[in-house]
Amino acid sequence: MALSAFAFPSYITAQGRLTDSCCKSTSLSSSRSLSTDLPSPCLRPNNCHSNRKAKVNASLAEKGEYYSNRPPTPLLDTINYPIHMKNLSIKELKQLSDELRSDVIFNVSKTGGHLGSSLGVVELTVALHYIFNTPQDKILWDVGHQSYPHKILTGRRGKMPTMRQTNGLSGFTKRGESDHDCFGTGHSSTTISAGLGMAVGRDLKGRNNNVVAVIGDGAMTAGQAYEAMNNAGYLDSDMIVILNDNKQVSLPTATLDGPSPPVGALSSALSRLQSNPALRELREVAKGVTKQIGGPMHQLAAKVDEYARGMISGTGSTLFEELGLYYIGPVDGHNIDDLVAILKEVKSARTTGPVLIHVITEKGRGYPYAERADDKYHGVVKFDPATGKQFKSSNKTQSYTTYFAEALVAEAEVDKDVVAIHAAMGGGTGLNLFQRRFPTRCFDVGIAEQHAVTFAAGLACEGLKPFCAIYSSFMQRAYDQVVHDVDLQKLPVRFAMDRAGLVGADGPTHCGAFDVTFMACLPNMIVMAPSDEAELFHIVATAAAIDDRPSCFRYPRGNGIGVALPPGNKGVPIEVGKGRILKEGERVALLGYGSAVQSCLGAAVMLQERGLNITVADARFCKPLDRSLIRSLAKSHEVLITVEEGSIGGFGSHVVQFLALDGLLDGKLKWRPMVLPDRYIDHGSPADQMAEAGLMPSHIAATALNLIGAPRQALY
Repeated sequence: MALSAFAFPSYITAQGRLTDSCCKSTSLSSSRSLSTDLPSPCLRPNNCHSNRKAKVNASLAEKGEYYSNRPPTPLLDTINYPIHMKNLSIKELKQLSDELRSDVIFNVSKTGGHLGSSLGVVELTVALHYIFNTPQDKILWDVGHQSYPHKILTGRRGKMPTMRQTNGLSGFTKRGESDHDCFGTGHSSTTISAGLGMAVGRDLKGRNNNVVAVIGDGAMTAGQAYEAMNNAGYLDSDMIVILNDNKQVSLPTATLDGPSPPVGALSSALSRLQSNPALRELREVAKGVTKQIGGPMHQLAAKVDEYARGMISGTGSTLFEELGLYYIGPVDGHNIDDLVAILKEVKSARTTGPVLIHVITEKGRGYPYAERADDKYHGVVKFDPATGKQFKSSNKTQSYTTYFAEALVAEAEVDKDVVAIHAAMGGGTGLNLFQRRFPTRCFDVGIAEQHAVTFAAGLACEGLKPFCAIYSSFMQRAYDQVVHDVDLQKLPVRFAMDRAGLVGADGPTHCGAFDVTFMACLPNMIVMAPSDEAELFHIVATAAAIDDRPSCFRYPRGNGIGVALPPGNKGVPIEVGKGRILKEGERVALLGYGSAVQSCLGAAVMLQERGLNITVADARFCKPLDRSLIRSLAKSHEVLITVEEGSIGGFGSHVVQFLALDGLLDGKLKWRPMVLPDRYIDHGSPADQMAEAGLMPSHIAATALNLIGAPRQALY
C-alpha cells in the first residue's frame, strides 16, 4: 500500500507543482501526526518560484530606501563577532539579514567587488554563524566571492572600506586575515576536499568541532568536487556540504540532476521532514546493520534506508546519496526559519557521515538592479546604490580580452576549422563575442579546465583548430593535461592565457605569474606574448597558422595602449621565433617580453632625457628564442637586461641559458634579469603592485644606470 507523509494541498498539483494561487493563505493538511513543525506554505510573495525575478524582495528595496551614504543598521551595529548573535530571536535574525544586505551594498558601492554572490548568501551566512561557532567550527567558502557578509560578521566590518585595495582586506577568504577564515580561496571547487581533510584531521586529533563547506552549483561542475564527495562518502567522517544553488556559472541544466522543483512550502516541508532526527536515526540503524551482515539480510537492511527516504520524498536516492552523502533539500536559502531549523537539526543529530544540504538562493537577492541583471552585477566597479549606476572609467581603447575575441572572430571568418573552448568564462575570456557569431563552434565546458584541455586535444585530433581560452592562473589546474594530452602528442592546441602578470585587486590567487615558466619548459610548445594590442592580432593569426605542434600566448588584464589595429582586425602571421628592434641605441639593450616591453620603452624615454640613448627590443617569443637577435644585442652592447612580468625560471632564464651556451657571457657583457619577486604579491592597484615588484620604468632605468656605473639618483 502506498504511504504518504502528507496530503497535497489544493495549491499543489499531483505532479508536485505550485499552482498560480500558491501565494494565497493556505495550510498544509497532514495525513499523520508529525513532530516537526511545518512552515506556512507562503511565507512571502516570492515563494512563488516563477515570480522571483519580477518581484523586489528586500524590505529596503520595497520602500525605495537605498542610501548613497551609510544606511542605518542599529542591530548590525551591535554585532562585532558571531558570539554577539547567539541570543537573537528569529525575528531579529531577519532584521539582521536586512541590515547586513544593505551594508554589503553600501560597502561594495564604495570599493567595487563581487556583489551578486554576496547578496545571495546573506540569510545563509547569518544562519550559519547563528548555529555554528567559528573559529572552533570551520566554515569554508568556495571561491570566496560570496564571503563579504561573513567578513562583516567576523570582526572586519570596520575594514570593509579597504576591500581589494592595497594593504586592505582581500576579496576572498584568507587564512592570514582572520581566524574565522579557516581556508584560503580564490579558485573554485576546493572546499569539499579541504573540509574533508579538516574533518578527518579533527577525528584523528580526537576533537568534536563541526566542518561546513559552502560550494556553488557552478563550482560543482569541476571534477575535484566529485572526487571529494566520492572520498567523503567512503571515509564517512562528519561534515556538512552546503550546495548553494543559484542557477549560475555555466550549468548545462537548471539543476545538477533535473528540473528544479518550486521553492516554497512543499520543498520546505520536505526539507524539515528529511532532517527529522527520528528519520535520520532510522537511516543510521540501516547503515549500521549493512556494515555488520551480508547476503540477503544485507540487501534487506539497505532497503530500510531506501524505504525511509522514499516514504518521505518519493524520489529515492540522488546523485549525492549514491556518492555517500545524506541529501537534504532543496531548502529556500532566503528563509531564516527553515535554515536555522535544519542547520540546528543537522548539527545536533546523533549520526555519523557527510551531509549535503541543497540550498536554493538568488544571486543579487534584495537589490533590484542586481536581480534584474545578475550577470552585470557579479563583479562591479564603484556604483551609486540609489540608482545602480556603475562609475566605469571611459577608456579610448578596449580591453586585451576584447581584442583577443575580435582577432579570433576574424580568423574564424576565413577558416571554418577554428573553434573556441572556455571553462565557464565566456564573459571573462571574451568568447561570448565568438559564441554570438559562431554558436556551434564555441564550447563552454563548465568549471572544468582539465577537461577543457583534453577536449581541445580531441578536437585537434579531428583536424580542427581549437583555441582554448583560460586565465593564466587557472591554466595551473590543467597542467598535466597540457603535458600528457597535448604537448607529448604534439597536438596543435592553441592556449590563449588571459590575465597574465599582475592583476590588481584580485591579488595572488589570480596573478598570472607562472605560465611562461611552466609552458616554456615543454619540448614541443611554442610560447609567445604580444607587446600591444596590434601584436595580439598578429599572434592570434600566428597561432592559427601553427598546425604541427601546440602553442600558447599570454596577454595582460587591462586595456590596450592605443596603437593602430590591422585592417579588418585580421592579423598577419609572424615568423615563428622572430623578435624585433623597436628602438636603436647603444651601450644598454633592454629585451622585453610581452607587456613588459611598454615598461622598457618608458625607461628608454627616461634615460633619453638624461642623455643615454639605449636599445629596446621586443622578443615576441620565449620559445623558440630569436637567437640571432639576442646574439646581436649581446655583441653590440655592454649591458643586456631582460624584463618580464613573470616568475623566476621564465623568459630571462631561457635567454641566459642561450647566452651561456653560446659563450656570450665569457666576455665583458653584463646581463641582468628583471622578473617578479619570488613571493606572492598581495592585492592592490596595478601601479602599487608594479612598484612593489620593482618593474616600473623607473626601476628599469635605475638598473641600467647602475650597470654602466652612473648613479641611479640621476633619475630624481
